[in-house]
Amino acid sequence: MSRLDIALAAHEAANGARVALDFGDGARVTYAELPAAVAEVATDLGVLDRARPVALAGDYGRGLVLAELALLGAGVPVLSLPRFFTEAQSAHAIASSGAQPMPGGASAALPPQVLLPSGTARISFTSGSSGTPKGICLTADHLLDVAAAAVTGVGSRHAGRHLALLPPGILLETVAGMYATLLAGGTYVCPPQASVGLGDPFRPDVAAMFTAIDRMDITSLILVPEYLAGLVTLMERTGVRLPALTIVAVGGARVPPALLARALAVGLPVRQGYGLTETGSVVALEASVDPMAAGSVGGSLGLYRISLAGDGEILLDGPVCAGVIGGEAPTRPFATGDIGRVDGEGRLWIEGRKSNLIVTSFGRNISPEWPEAVLMSQPGVLQAMVWGDGLPAVQALLVPGRPDVDLAAAVAAANATLPAYARIGGWREVGAFMPGNGQLSGNGKLRRAAIRAVWCAGEPAFADELDAATFRNRLRFLGTPQVQAGLSGTISRAMYIAYLTQAYHHVRHTVPLMEAARARLGHRPELVAALDDYIAEETGHEHWILSDIAAAGGDAAAAARDSAADPATLAMVAHAYAMIAEGNPAAFFGMVFVLESISVALAQRGAGAVAERLGLPPEAFTHLTSHGALDADHMVFFTDLVNRHTTADDRAAITTMARAMFGLFAGVFASIPMEPEHAHA
Repeated sequence: MSRLDIALAAHEAANGARVALDFGDGARVTYAELPAAVAEVATDLGVLDRARPVALAGDYGRGLVLAELALLGAGVPVLSLPRFFTEAQSAHAIASSGAQPMPGGASAALPPQVLLPSGTARISFTSGSSGTPKGICLTADHLLDVAAAAVTGVGSRHAGRHLALLPPGILLETVAGMYATLLAGGTYVCPPQASVGLGDPFRPDVAAMFTAIDRMDITSLILVPEYLAGLVTLMERTGVRLPALTIVAVGGARVPPALLARALAVGLPVRQGYGLTETGSVVALEASVDPMAAGSVGGSLGLYRISLAGDGEILLDGPVCAGVIGGEAPTRPFATGDIGRVDGEGRLWIEGRKSNLIVTSFGRNISPEWPEAVLMSQPGVLQAMVWGDGLPAVQALLVPGRPDVDLAAAVAAANATLPAYARIGGWREVGAFMPGNGQLSGNGKLRRAAIRAVWCAGEPAFADELDAATFRNRLRFLGTPQVQAGLSGTISRAMYIAYLTQAYHHVRHTVPLMEAARARLGHRPELVAALDDYIAEETGHEHWILSDIAAAGGDAAAAARDSAADPATLAMVAHAYAMIAEGNPAAFFGMVFVLESISVALAQRGAGAVAERLGLPPEAFTHLTSHGALDADHMVFFTDLVNRHTTADDRAAITTMARAMFGLFAGVFASIPMEPEHAHA
């Protein structure tokens, strides 16, 4: 029996009525019921090839969590596929590990079998600085030893109700969240991510997250810094608190000391931790909430002896992964690649990445995480990356977090606290670093090589410049209360039908607008060909919307076809016709950029949440879901098109149109009547 089996048997004997798993929808599994629930899933595992890992992906809920436990108990390796992996990353992970699907999953030709390191129980593919994941193989004993060390380190008194907020498939949540909670006899609360504001984990609905934590009486969390920052900002603004929380562990990336101080000021019991995939996640954690030690990651939880190499690199002597697919197991002590220091109390302080060190032309060594943390402590700076190896001064790439933020003032404030050799010599405003554009890892770490390739190696591609030039406009659009309600799913049937009605009134103009643009672009065959493709795919889409209205219980004729468009919708359509007729007709592609990127977001984040709230059938969401999938392909096509076939005049027209369209489309959403509970937003 494994350490977990022994612990679960003990909890069943001591208090079998205690809830082990809470799926957030009223469905629960007690410790007495857990063995039978896991065994029911395990009966289907007999058809599996035990020499192959099982590719496990999906959202939190009964199916995923019980499958995790059943596979662990059966000794079948799990290939964890986070939902934010691109199709290419998932395909690479499956092919390079020889993985098979779960019984009943989609059938496909199996990749060639791969010889895994002995004892492999879990394969975790890290993002990698190049964006190509590498598979790290971990044993069950190693993972459970790490989970047990976490329980011992924080004390079983925190084994209350732990809410899974990190995306499914993230090793830290699996080990320090699920395994540790069950070892300690607590309740692992694991509802679908959309229900806690994380339908898109990289665009969190912090208000929904806060509400879920409060409503579910959560006592412990594991957060990445961005989630922590969102909760702290909300609590500062509203004055509300979360008194039930006893521990909030934060990791995945360096946390600015100013954020830790703000978190403690609003009563969040925050402890910063440190770990790596190769070590089975968590290695060190602050022993207690100590304002005097804010910024440290505490001491070792007991499995590892922490030391420093001559250049300050952190070395860990203790259990490491069984190996890397296509490579060998790391040697001990494990060289982490992180630079740090250990104080007189034995606390570890992370100061940067060895490989990220910037050496200026003045011979000064600077860990970029240091000035980045200072920049991100300035209000309104969402993300920052500094670079400048070999330059006289470091340079910064900054992502605004508010439409009205003064980034120049933020840089000046940051420079006032930095020594002369580490001050920001120049900066550029850019669009967000996201997993979708390959510039952010799943746990929130910057993919520096990918970012430098876009922004620091000559002139960026126009599609990237367009994203940066319109990012503040996008933020204003996303701040529209009706948009926020739609993305979180907190709208009524009447609001959804009203949205579809206005969608009908502007979508029915899509093909005529494209035909108008085509008529004026006859001398541009590459753009005409693109418009012909768009026209072929967009023709008739307004009829999808009428069908959606009917499936949602509305009157398609009265609600849309025979109704008058709202003035805001008429204004948006009229502006598009005017820009095409009177200016550069290539401006139409600015409208494409806005509407299609927004439809992707609505399809990915909003459709599922609205469907769940309203109990509507899939037939009521063909416009959102089908169009969202189509527009995801369109965005790839659009990027290539505008990068290769547009002139300087085209690009100026496209940018101007896109900026205007974000505002006009926000007006369309703002025209939709809201329910009283949203009217104050």
